[in-house]
Amino acid sequence: MNISQMKYILEVAGASSIREAATKLFISQPALSASIKEVEEELGILIFERSNKGISITEEGREFVTYAKKVIGQYAILEDRYFSKDLDKERFSVSTQHFNFSIKAFTNVLQKYDPEKFVFSIHETKTREVLEDVRSMKSEVGIISFTSSNEAVLKKLIREYGLIFTPLMVCETYIYVWEDHEFAQREEISIEELSDYPCVSFDQSDDTNFYLTEEAMADYDFKKLIKSDDRATTMELIADLHGYSIGSGMLSGDHVVLKGLVSIKLKEQDPLTIGYILRDKEHISSYGKQYIDEILKFKEI
Repeated sequence: MNISQMKYILEVAGASSIREAATKLFISQPALSASIKEVEEELGILIFERSNKGISITEEGREFVTYAKKVIGQYAILEDRYFSKDLDKERFSVSTQHFNFSIKAFTNVLQKYDPEKFVFSIHETKTREVLEDVRSMKSEVGIISFTSSNEAVLKKLIREYGLIFTPLMVCETYIYVWEDHEFAQREEISIEELSDYPCVSFDQSDDTNFYLTEEAMADYDFKKLIKSDDRATTMELIADLHGYSIGSGMLSGDHVVLKGLVSIKLKEQDPLTIGYILRDKEHISSYGKQYIDEILKFKEI
């Protein structure tokens, strides 16, 4: 089994048919089928069930795909780090939950150092992927948060991933509404007062999404709830439907995407602890240190 064969299997697992996967991979369907069959025989497992209706992945196949994704991810990092044409460039990477200040801190680091040649990356993503990115060395620093309801589960995952968590700040709970909302001028509000409006929540799309939520009030039974996994979509939903989202109240005034939003303190408090994660016993770069310093500047906002 080789890297190409693992990539073939991942492509088939994500496609509706072998024909579709073969087209995307630019190889013939018989060649793709033969390659997969070779891996199955080598490993002694059945990855895909074949029938006259097509193919479906087996339970053994699902387990294999889980491990193959990690291998391919690590290989991509290896290629990028040691075989890339950009070896002479400065590198730094961050993975973060959906906090606008973490993006602003990233740009501040770049502006401060202004290296002549660089490849910097920022991944605004889901909680588990932030953990995965730091564990796999895709990112040096990860920004995550938790409330009292998911603190124990998240800290357990952090230990299992071989990471360390350092708290940066504890934020009170706020709601965000658009500036034309009828409650936009309020200084404080309760969830009950917002019951006629939809709450827009970030969709983690994970079997354990309750425990990996990045928002306060995760266990509240919202009367109207919309899940979105895109920042721009979320902003549009809040604006067009007079909805609201829940967060830390930390709005960077010069962040273009967030202009038009206002924050209002929530009466029902569920404090959010925000911090950074690193690989345990890993040396942190000058970029990483500066990034953490930049985040701390938002502590009093």
